[in-house]
Amino acid sequence: QVQLVESGGGLVQPGGSLRLSCATSGSIFGVHSMAWYRQAPGKQRELVARITSDGSTNYADSMKDRFTISRDNAKNPGYLQMNSLKPEDTAIYYCNAGIIRAVTLRFADYWGQGTQVTVSS
Repeated sequence: QVQLVESGGGLVQPGGSLRLSCATSGSIFGVHSMAWYRQAPGKQRELVARITSDGSTNYADSMKDRFTISRDNAKNPGYLQMNSLKPEDTAIYYCNAGIIRAVTLRFADYWGQGTQVTVSS
């Protein structure tokens, strides 16, 4: 069974930095695109950043100058470096990836359970 697990969230002061990681478990042939989303209390889930299999990236406008998405291998398909954090960045951050499963070679979209990021003094 394929799963995504986020880590790296926590409490940080305004202006601080955090690096989120997304790890996979299960039998995976490859990872297509991956993305980070976030959901603040009382708000809809929104795209933070996305990176495709060829390394192309796109960001939400409010985060493009502060956040950097990167990818590694199938075991650790992605990271999100967050700098100059603001209180309005407080949210649960979710990893999302398009994964090709081993053996069956079936493609499916997976979500992690989320990691809490709180920006507060």
